Amino acid sequence: MSSDPAPFFECHVFICTNVRPENHPRGSCARKGAVELRDYMKDTAKKMGLKGVRINAAGCLDRCELGADMVIYPDGVWYHYETKQDIDEILTTHIKNGGRVERLMLKPGDDPPKK
Repeated sequence: MSSDPAPFFECHVFICTNVRPENHPRGSCARKGAVELRDYMKDTAKKMGLKGVRINAAGCLDRCELGADMVIYPDGVWYHYETKQDIDEILTTHIKNGGRVERLMLKPGDDPPKK
C-alpha cells in the first residue's frame, strides 16, 4: 500500500467566476464582481508573499444564490464575499494565520444573503 504524495499546494482557493444571463434566478458570481475580486486576491496574495497558495478561477460551484463565493482546500471552508476588504480579511485571517472569518463563512443549509 502506498501513501499519498504531499499536496502540491498548501492552500488551494477556488473562486467561482461562472457567468449566467442577467436576471437569472440563481444569480451569477461573475455578475457579483467575482472576476475582479479574484484578480485582486491573486495580486494581494503575491504582495503578501504567501507561499504554497494557488488562487484559481472555477466554474459553477453550485452555491450561486450565496455568491460571490469561494472554497478553500484542503480545509473545505466556503466563503461569501463582496468587497476587497472581505478578500483582505480572508487572506490574512484564514490563509496567512490559519483562522476563520466567521461572518463570511457559508455553511450547509445557508439561505441566500438578505438584500
